[in-house]
This record gives sequence, C-alpha cells and structure tokens, in this order.
Amino acid sequence: MDMDGVLVREEHLVPGADAFVAELRDNGIGFMVLTNNSIYTPRDLQARLKRTGLEIPEGSIWTSALATARFLDEQRPGGSAYVVGESGLTTALHNIGYVLTDRDPDYVVLGETRTYSFEAITRAIRLVENGARFIATNPDEKGPSREGSLPATGAVAALIERVTGRAPYYVGKPNPLMMRSALRTLGAHSESTLMIGDRMDTDVRSGLEAGLQTILVLSGISDRNTADLFPYRPTKVLDSVADLVGTTHDPFGSIAAAENA
Repeated sequence: MDMDGVLVREEHLVPGADAFVAELRDNGIGFMVLTNNSIYTPRDLQARLKRTGLEIPEGSIWTSALATARFLDEQRPGGSAYVVGESGLTTALHNIGYVLTDRDPDYVVLGETRTYSFEAITRAIRLVENGARFIATNPDEKGPSREGSLPATGAVAALIERVTGRAPYYVGKPNPLMMRSALRTLGAHSESTLMIGDRMDTDVRSGLEAGLQTILVLSGISDRNTADLFPYRPTKVLDSVADLVGTTHDPFGSIAAAENA
C-alpha cells in the first residue's frame, strides 16, 4: 500500500487506518508500505507513522531509495555514485557498499531533497555529460507543502535532461520494478497480492503493470471522477482503507461469490 493519502494525510492518521493495519496483523496478512519519497530512511518513516498512531515495523516500509539501491546493486555491484539527495538515499547506497563520490562516478543518482543547490545540479549535469549514467528515484514533478507546491525529483530531473539531452531511468512508481522488488522483499507473489493507492498514475498503474489487483482509495489525491480519466481502471474503488476492515481476508468478495455459485 502507498503511505501518504492511504494511511496518513498531512501528518494525520486517515480515520480507520489503524484498525485496518491491526486487522492485517491479526489475520497474519503480510504487507508493505510503499513511498516514492527518498528523503527519509525506513526508521525515520517508522517514527513518523508512530506519531500518528500507526505501529509499522521498519522492515515493512519500502522506499524508492531502497528500490534504487537494490537496482544499482544488481546492475553494478560495488559501484560508485554522485548523489543529489538526502539521508534516505545516501544511507541506502552506503548499505549496498557503494562509494559516494564526485570524481568519475558510475552513476549520477537524483533523489528528493528540500535543499537543491545550483552547484550540486551543475555538478550532476557535467558528470552526466562526461558519461555517468543518470538514475532518478522517482518521476514525481511536485510535492505538497503548507504554502503550496514544491518542485520534486521529476522536475529537477527534467532540468538536467534538458541540458544534457539524456533522460534518467526512474526506479520508483509507476515503474513496476519498484513493485517487484517490494514483492521479493515481502516474499509474496503478484497473483495473491494487491496494491492500495490514492493515485491512478503511480499506484494503480504500477500495481497493474506488476500483475497485481488494485484498489483506489479516495482519501488522498483522487476523487470519484479520477478513474474515468485514465485508459485503465482499478479493480475496486473505496472511500478509504477503513472500508476494508472486516474483509481483509477477502477484499474482493471472491470467496463469497464462489460459495454462492
């Protein structure tokens, strides 16, 4: 499931999300909380969720930074990278044994940060021009704040791409690669897993392309007309995860339908 807009919204618990997570745990249903945000480590996010009243194990949180680190470890083990990002991304890369450097790195890795600097972006541009492979954690162009929109990873990636003529490879949602890496971490199979999200363009799309059934909840970005704007549809639309309480063992009513057949 996605985190922002599904479990929490603007640092507040989505009503009923705690009961939903408790029922998953009581029923022995494995779950993974996903986020495209690469700023924070899973431990940071665990603490943030705990402040809202949600007890989520650190190992049940999967970020675009972790997915990016796994991808790079599989592509070029023991490599090097120049990173524009925060501790969530640098920690993930350190943990796979990557060297962080601005001297002839294998990759330029762009993530989310609240302190984008002209110097860091210029350095990234020159390294990409000199042959470094360009990776970005996620394509989100903007993020929310109390004052309004903030430029996010996708917007800064577009700037670098415009200058260099080289597009990044995005690892996070809607790339199904992030979903598949989360499935492997969870030890689950796509046929018996569903994706819950509040966005059609990232959550539902990535779940669909990874072979999962999907639920769109209306507690975040989307409203009831959103699904009709896209050429694909979620398996189910609900007001929030609170509507799943009591049905987590059979969210689509397939057992009841089989019994009545």
